[in-house]
Amino acid sequence: MARKYDHEYKVQAVKLAKEIGGAKAAKELGIPEGTIHTWLKAVRAGKLDIGEGSHTPSGAMSLSEEITMLRKRVKEQDKEIRRLKEENEFLEEASAFFAASRWKSAKTRE
Repeated sequence: MARKYDHEYKVQAVKLAKEIGGAKAAKELGIPEGTIHTWLKAVRAGKLDIGEGSHTPSGAMSLSEEITMLRKRVKEQDKEIRRLKEENEFLEEASAFFAASRWKSAKTRE
């Protein structure tokens, strides 16, 4: 009867196999070597996602793509910073206006 392994177990097994080799990892984990090799093959084919840091060079962004993406992100963050500064200035002015208004109404009551 074939044993079922959960996704997290497969991920950890594949990461171990990448560090110490498939045969050693299989022996250490007590699972068939063919099973580890099947999981490694699935990772290479993109059928098993093992998370961050597991991408192959062919699947990675080129330097120019990464720079373009980072520039876009910086531009968006600069825009957000400007918007937040404008909101902050507006709130400071509104706060000062209402504080002065309260002060005037308190003075007229005296």
